Parts: sequence; structure tokens; C-alpha cells
Amino acid sequence: MTNYESFIRGLPKAELHMHIEGSLEPRMMFDLAARNGLKLRWGSPSELQAAYQFTNLQSFLDLYYEGCRVLIHEQDFYDVTAAYLRRAKQDGVIRAELLIGPQSFTTRGVGIETVMNGVLRAIEDARHDLAISSGLIVTAQRHRTEADAMLLLDQIMPWSDRILGIGMGGAEVGNPPSKFVNFFRACRDRGFRITIHAGEEGPASYVREAVELLRVDRIDHGNSCLADPELVAEIVRRKLALTVCPLSNLRLKGVPSLEQHPLRALINAGLHVTVNSDDPSYFGGYVSENLIECQRALDLSLNDVVDLARNGFTAAFISPDERDKALASIDSYVAAFRM
Repeated sequence: MTNYESFIRGLPKAELHMHIEGSLEPRMMFDLAARNGLKLRWGSPSELQAAYQFTNLQSFLDLYYEGCRVLIHEQDFYDVTAAYLRRAKQDGVIRAELLIGPQSFTTRGVGIETVMNGVLRAIEDARHDLAISSGLIVTAQRHRTEADAMLLLDQIMPWSDRILGIGMGGAEVGNPPSKFVNFFRACRDRGFRITIHAGEEGPASYVREAVELLRVDRIDHGNSCLADPELVAEIVRRKLALTVCPLSNLRLKGVPSLEQHPLRALINAGLHVTVNSDDPSYFGGYVSENLIECQRALDLSLNDVVDLARNGFTAAFISPDERDKALASIDSYVAAFRM
């Protein structure tokens, strides 16, 4: 292990863009399928992992949604959430803001209470048992209608005081943020922070709609904003954070190589960039691997890496006190580490 790799793995981190369903490791998928009497179309976990060869976002989503079938009971949602949080703890994560898309489950008969209770129980247990701070962002799926999103918003209100925010993911092209203006207005009116995936495979205009029409608190991905310098300046002015996911972009062919990833350009443009794992089981790396691989590919300095880690906490939906303590923990770690 190089000094940089050791430094990054131990560095206190926040992860702001990680889909719980996307942390379902192949072995756990097979275990849950067996527990729930389901037959997968792959013969083994290794055969499943070999299928993780994606050509674009949609090719990934097709497999992703198929994997969601094994999550049926409250304990299933608990187990996959708890497994990620244990892994995140080993990765130096002390703040995790997790995304879950209930529509993948409720539309096939799984009760909303099954999803919410399982995930939230795991988050609470991890708070006590692992001392890891976590929050839940509920995501609507953009390939569905705005009426579907409104229904989801109503369904989750019994847990509103335990939900960190509302987001949106799914196939981006052809489903612009403007399709959901009324939904996000309703989310804001009910007191939720809001995020949306924009600029992952969609154009800069999608990021602009997220900023100007939806008035988001954070942008998930946001890479394509670089095509619009005026938009970049506006994002900087509004101090909006981007939750960038480099290995995800690489695996989904958004970039031909990490050496050509726009992370460095985003940083140089003055944007508030954070690094995250997105769907770590499918994309070959949790948050530390994302930072390690980007450091190597883009020749990031120690200060670059530390700044990215600090950005995670300043962008997190946490109290000023928790933020100050997290930033102090980074300072202490950096001061004590010997390269």
C-alpha cells in the first residue's frame, strides 16, 4: 500500500451520493435470493460480477433493477443497509447520506413501510453500534410520471422527520428536471432539502434547469455543467455542491479514462466538488477507491485530496456543530499522518 493510499483510506470522509441498492454485493444478492426463494439468471456470484460490463447508464439500470428483486422483506433492506455502513466505517466514512428509490419495490408489491423501516432501523443501529452518522435521501425515478413522484412523496410522509431530503435518479436523457417542477416545489413546501441527478449523461441545460427551476440544494453528478461557463459561475455563486462519482462515470462510459475525467476541471473552475461511489458494488470501488484512483490518474496533490474530503462535510446536510467536529477530525488526522 502506498503512502497516498494509506492516507486516503484513513482520512475521515463524508459520502453524499451512494444508492443503497447499488451497494448490494454479488454474494449478498445470491444469499437474499436463496432466502426469498428466488432464482437468479446467473449461476454464481462470480458470473454475476462478470456481467458488470456496461455500455451506458441504461444498460446498468437494466441489471440494477433486476438485482432489486431480491429485496422483499424489512430484514432484507436492513441487511443491505447495515452491510454498506459496516464497509463505510472501514473506509473512514464518518458521515453517510444514503439514497433509496422505493418505487423499484412498491411498484411490485413491497410495502413502503417495509422499505423505510428496514433502512431506517439499520441507520439507527449503526449510529449506536458503529458511531457513524447517517441520513436517508428518498429518490423518485425520473422515467416515471410526476404524478407517480407525488404519490411517493405522500407515501413517505409518516417518516418525514427521519428523512434527510428528496432526490431523483434514473435514466436522464429524455427526462429533464423541468418534467418535475411541481413535485420539487411540493418537496420544498414540505420542508425537505432537494437534490437531483443532472449532467451525468444529460446536457448542461439539465443542470441549469435543476439550478434555476428546481432550486436544488445539491447537484448529483453535474459533470456537463462545464459546457456552460455562465452556468458554472452561477453554481459557484450559489455555493452548490456537486456529488461527483468518478468510477461510476468510467464504468458507464461517460469518460474514456479516469485521466480524462473532468474532476480536475471542475475543481479548477472553483466548483464545490465532492467524490462519492454512487453504486460501489457495480462500479468496482467504494469512496476510498474513487479517491485513490483519481489521485493516481489525475496526479492529485495531498492538499487536493484533503480539500475534497473537507468539501464532503461542508456540503453535507448536517448541523454546524457536527460539521465543525468533522473538519477538526480531518485537521487532526492530517497533522498526525506521516507521508
